[in-house]
Amino acid sequence: MIQETLQESSEKMDKAVEVAKEDFSTVRTGRANPSLFSKLTVDYYGTPTPLQQLAAFQVPEARTLLITPYDKSSLQDIERALRDSNLGANPANDGIVIRVVMPELTEERRREYVKVVRAKAEDAKISIRNIRRKAKDAIDKFVKDGEAGEDEGNRAEKELDAVTKAHTDTVDELLKRKEAELLEV
Repeated sequence: MIQETLQESSEKMDKAVEVAKEDFSTVRTGRANPSLFSKLTVDYYGTPTPLQQLAAFQVPEARTLLITPYDKSSLQDIERALRDSNLGANPANDGIVIRVVMPELTEERRREYVKVVRAKAEDAKISIRNIRRKAKDAIDKFVKDGEAGEDEGNRAEKELDAVTKAHTDTVDELLKRKEAELLEV
């Protein structure tokens, strides 16, 4: 039972790290990247739909992104969603594609993005610590109910702490890389 609890918590922590990676990819650096728009939804016939499902993306230049809608009637809706987003994008619609030129990042804007990334990293660490707390409660319950010995419970707790530390260190490493990428001019 304890081994299953440890394995389950490790898998959940892996998922929390993956979510952190995805969140970091949505924060823009100096280059245009389709993943910037992965969380953006468009009001498509009254239904909020992810932009990734409505259009194809191309990156012809470092700061330019071409968005080609599958359905030409959704061009205006996509353009509106891009304008309303907080990405600082300025879309230009030529009737066939939407050209998005990402503005050059200022030092101030880079610092703001670093703060955003740090907040996302902290959210991931909180998630990992919550998973650890639930697993520790389960281990304590097994020991209390007599399903496992006290030594086994202590060993499992040390193993749980090691897994937790490994996952929080991974998040810290991802954060350090993203910060370096953001501050690179």
